[in-house]
Amino acid sequence: MTTPVAVPLKQSMGERQFRSLSSVLKSIEPAFDAEAFLSTALDDLDSLTLMERVRRASVAIDAGAHALPGGYDAVLIMLTEAAPRLGNGFVSLVAPDYVGQYGRHAFDRSMDALKYFTTFGSSEFGVREFLRDDVHRALAIMEVWSRDADDAVRRLASEGSRPRLPWSFRLRGIEADPSLAARILDNLRADPSPYVRRSVANHLNDVTKTDPAWVLARAKQWGIDDASTRWIVRHALRTLVKQGNAQALAMLGAGDAPFLRVGPFDVTPATIVLGDTITLACELHSTAEIAQRLVVDYRIGYVKQNGATAGKVFKLKELTLAPGQHVALSRSQRIRDFTTRTHYAGRHEIELIVNGGVVARAFFDLAR
Repeated sequence: MTTPVAVPLKQSMGERQFRSLSSVLKSIEPAFDAEAFLSTALDDLDSLTLMERVRRASVAIDAGAHALPGGYDAVLIMLTEAAPRLGNGFVSLVAPDYVGQYGRHAFDRSMDALKYFTTFGSSEFGVREFLRDDVHRALAIMEVWSRDADDAVRRLASEGSRPRLPWSFRLRGIEADPSLAARILDNLRADPSPYVRRSVANHLNDVTKTDPAWVLARAKQWGIDDASTRWIVRHALRTLVKQGNAQALAMLGAGDAPFLRVGPFDVTPATIVLGDTITLACELHSTAEIAQRLVVDYRIGYVKQNGATAGKVFKLKELTLAPGQHVALSRSQRIRDFTTRTHYAGRHEIELIVNGGVVARAFFDLAR
């Protein structure tokens, strides 16, 4: 059987998408120079990453709009009409990117456009240009967005102001002072939309990288009585929990050392080659007289090229274990290379972690 070849993500913005975008814009505005657009857009396209292709589209739109009377305003009208026709794939990032690159002189009008465009995809990247230019002015507008009826707009308020949004530059002002976005996060702390809640959790998780105390204090202020808030806090604290942060574990009800007897902790097979799958299995037996909240993780010590190891923590299970109760846990994981991780031969130790403390160890050997 032939193994399917993965298509690079950047092909989501390939020549076909550029030609389709050109046709849509030309149909809306006959004065749009489709030839100039395509000449700019397709030049050495294969060498560009996905986000570079989005930026190239903005540059190409500017090239194709040279003959349009009305300048930026005319392009904005054209893109506004085009947005519903472009779908919600990566091409939906183009209009917000254009606004971020060419519309910062028209701050309020451009922010309104970003609010509109986000309902067709996301303006989370485009809005960051305005946050970088004038963080207070942009956040004041985004605070209003956080109270909007549309969950896509509410999410934009949180996602766009994330200090460390992947594929974008850092917002140094918010990174240094996360309270700048506090009103937005407060407004969304019990949002009914999972789409919004995940963004709020990711925003807070970003902040834990530089100011964990601020996040812990905010989470304590919010409390976790509300189910939606509890979900946000649990996911927001995930990095701190993996680090064994005592305050984060306590906030989730798992701050106490567990009273457990750990059954055999096995990793099979004991020797693998790259591409194989390992299975972790263990049993936890409660020796406590009261129910215990347990956060169970495991850490793999990956062998580096120089023979040293670097640990990475993975989630296994969160559970409440009744007095005398026992539970069997297992997890399978394929050991393969990623763009962010290369595996090297050697012994890989695995630690079983409960409520931040190591309770058992095992290993597997990787042969290359």
